[in-house]
Amino acid sequence: MEPLIVNATINAPIEKVWAFFTEAEHIVNWNFAHESWHCPKAENNLEIGGEFFYTMAAKDKSASFVFHGTYTEIIPLQKIEYHIEDGRKVEVFFHKIDENTTEVFERFEPEMINALEMQEQGWQSILNQFKNYTEGSS
Repeated sequence: MEPLIVNATINAPIEKVWAFFTEAEHIVNWNFAHESWHCPKAENNLEIGGEFFYTMAAKDKSASFVFHGTYTEIIPLQKIEYHIEDGRKVEVFFHKIDENTTEVFERFEPEMINALEMQEQGWQSILNQFKNYTEGSS
C-alpha cells in the first residue's frame, strides 16, 4: 500500500521547528489531533535505536494509548525516520524555505483498520497543532 503524506509550512526557522518537533517539553503541547485530547507525557531519546513514548489521552479520561516507536535514521535539521511498534515506517522531512519558513513533510505507512482518509486527516491535524504551537511560541 502506498504511504500517505501530510505537510505544513511553518513560519519559524528550521532550528526552532526541529527543536519543537523533537524535545519532550514541546511535544506535550502539540501532539494530539483534537482539542478534546492532550499529550500528558512524552519521553524521547532522539538517537538511532532510541525510542519515544508519547501518551495520548482524552481529556475526559475515556481513552488513552501510548504512541511508541524506535528511530532508524536521524539527519539533524533534515530527516527523522522511525518505525512504530506495529512495524510501520514513518519519515519526517524538514526543508528550510528561507530564514523564517520551514516546510515539514510526514510520509507514513497506513494501518489496515481505519479508512485512509481518516488516518490522513488525523496525522494532518496533529501536524497542524504542531504548526500552531510552534508559530505561537517565542
